Amino acid sequence: MSYAPFDLAGKVVLVTGGNSGIGLGMAEALAAAGADVCIWGTNESKNAAATRELERHGRRVLALRCDVGDEAAIDGALAETVGELGRIDACFANAGIGGIAPSFGEMPTEEWRRVLRVNLDGVFFTLRGAVRHMTARGGGGSLVVTASLAAIEGAARNEHYAASKGAVIAMMRGLAVELARHGIRANAVLPGWIDTPLTERQLGHELAQRKILPRIPMRRWGARGDFGGIAVYLASDASAYHTGDTIVIDGGYAIF
Repeated sequence: MSYAPFDLAGKVVLVTGGNSGIGLGMAEALAAAGADVCIWGTNESKNAAATRELERHGRRVLALRCDVGDEAAIDGALAETVGELGRIDACFANAGIGGIAPSFGEMPTEEWRRVLRVNLDGVFFTLRGAVRHMTARGGGGSLVVTASLAAIEGAARNEHYAASKGAVIAMMRGLAVELARHGIRANAVLPGWIDTPLTERQLGHELAQRKILPRIPMRRWGARGDFGGIAVYLASDASAYHTGDTIVIDGGYAIF
């Protein structure tokens, strides 16, 4: 007999950026555990491919085109998600973009705003809508954000990305305190060096292979499947008393 609290049957989970990388790894595990899943992404072909993968688990799957940096688009997508699937029990604010500048002093204002528009504003818009739905519906819920080790390490020439990820960790801690009375949990997941479409060029570089990989005790890059377990746990009743946490998944990189 399986451990019943991990059973997600009857739950509806939203994963932004769920058409590839970490988000798709989460969505795959959530569907396999019995959840109906909605994914948001801006690339229609990737949405369609992800939908085909997720439907193999026999659950309801909805894929919507949504730019999380667009407040009106978020409101519309949330309404459509609830209209099609009936509710949202867990919301994974995973959509994000990267960026780098020649130096902090030479970082264009437009580059700063481009990254924070998605990585910070997008998380705010997404979670604000999810909170409104969950508190009005009652019955609690789970909020999860994908942050990064960049939030707690020095990220040279990448300060805008690091700032966005540090900010969402602080946001989740505030939400954990504010929303506990409603039975809503809020946690952040901090990936390390993960092989995704966002990082494939960087990790494929000879310098990364020589300088970074040896510093990972597990001696491999992370993969999208490494985030399935934490997604199921945080969406499930098994994490009913777990809130306000920052959960590092990095193969031991941060402690070595």
